[in-house]
Amino acid sequence: MSVTARFSASALLVLLTACGDTAQKPPAPPPPQVTVAKPVKQTVVDQDEYVGRFVAVDLVEVRSRVSGYLDKVHFVDGQMVKAGDLLFSIDPRPYRNTLAQARGTLAQSRANLEYTTGDLERAKKLVQDKTISEQVFDQRTQAMRTAQAVVSANEAAVNQAALDLEFTEMRAPVGGRIGDRKVAPGNLVTGGLTGTSTLLATIVSTDPIRFEFTTDEGSYLRYQRMPKGAPDIADRGASFEVGLKLMDEADFVHKGKMDFVDNVIDRSSGTIRTRAQFANPNGLFTPGMFARIRVPGSAPYEALLVPDVAIGTEQVRKFVYVIDGENTAKQKYVTLGSQQGGLRIIKDGVSADDRVVVNGLNRVRPNVKVTPQEQGATPPAGSAPAGGTPAAAPAAGKN
Repeated sequence: MSVTARFSASALLVLLTACGDTAQKPPAPPPPQVTVAKPVKQTVVDQDEYVGRFVAVDLVEVRSRVSGYLDKVHFVDGQMVKAGDLLFSIDPRPYRNTLAQARGTLAQSRANLEYTTGDLERAKKLVQDKTISEQVFDQRTQAMRTAQAVVSANEAAVNQAALDLEFTEMRAPVGGRIGDRKVAPGNLVTGGLTGTSTLLATIVSTDPIRFEFTTDEGSYLRYQRMPKGAPDIADRGASFEVGLKLMDEADFVHKGKMDFVDNVIDRSSGTIRTRAQFANPNGLFTPGMFARIRVPGSAPYEALLVPDVAIGTEQVRKFVYVIDGENTAKQKYVTLGSQQGGLRIIKDGVSADDRVVVNGLNRVRPNVKVTPQEQGATPPAGSAPAGGTPAAAPAAGKN
C-alpha cells in the first residue's frame, strides 16, 4: 500500500471516529425544577426567651414550738398534705400537768381575789362610820388590786400552758407536698422561736407554682420604652399571658401570667428578677426545675414569613434563593426572626413580591436558570403564640 493510500485510510478512520463521538454526546439537562412561594404577611409580636426555675409559692419549714420527745409521725414521706393535717405529735403528758397546775394556781388566786373584794366592801362601810382608819382602808384596797393582778397573771399562765399543750401537735400550715421526716419518733425535739428549734420536715405548695427568671438591663429598658398598648413586662402590676416549655418539649404549650417584676436591678449581674405564675394541677412542675419562658417583647407589627426549609446557611450568614423574572436564582442574605410552626420570620432581606425557593434548595446555585412552580405559603394551624399573635425573634443575648 502506497503512502498516499495509507494516509487516506487514516484520515477516513479519524473522521468516522469523530462522527461517532458526536452522535453519542448526551443533550444538555433541562433547568432544575423548584417550588417557589411569596412570603406570607402577618401581624406578629416579638417574643423574648429566658431560662429560669420553678419556685414554690409557699415553702414552710415545720419546726416544733415546744421541747419534748417526739411521740408519733402522722404522714408518709413525700405525700400530699392539706392545711391543718396532723403531722407530728410530741409527748403531751408534761404539758397537761403544767396546764393542770396553772389552772389550780388560777383557782387559788381567784379565791383570794373574791376574799379581798369582800373585805374591801366591808371596809367601805366601816371607814364611813370611822370604825377603821383611812390607812387600813387603803391597805385593803391595795390587797384587792394585788389579787386582781395575780389573777390576770395566772390567767395568762393558763393560756400559755394550754397553748404549749396545743403545740405538741404540729399541723400543716399550708397545703402541698411534704418532704421526708428529719427526726424519728423517740428523739428529743428542741422547741422555741429561735433558730435552734429542731427542723422536722418541709412543705412546698404545688398549685399554683411560680417561675422566676432574670431579665437583662438592656431588655428591661426596651420594655420600658414599648409603645402604649404593648404588653408591658416592666409594669409591676401587669398580668399578661406568657408561654413556657420544659426541657423535653418542643413548643411553649404551657400558659401562665406575669405577676411580678422586682424593684431593683442587681448591681453585680445587671439583671432584674421577674416572675410568672402557672397552674399546676397535676404536679408536673416541681420547685427547682429548669424551663424556658417566652414573653412578649414588642408591640404587634406586620412581618414577612417564609417556610423554614427555605433558609440556607453560609458559614454564619443565612440566605434564601429568590427567582427573578427570567427564572434565574439570586442569593439574598436575610436577618431571621423566630420560628413559628413551619414558618420563619424574616426581619430583613426579602420583599413581599419576591418568589422564594421553598423546595429543591439543594438543586439551586446562584445565577442558575430554574423551572419554578408556584405554591402558596400559608402558616400552619395553631402556630400563634401566647397572646394570640405569632411569635417573632428572641432578642439577642437571651439565655
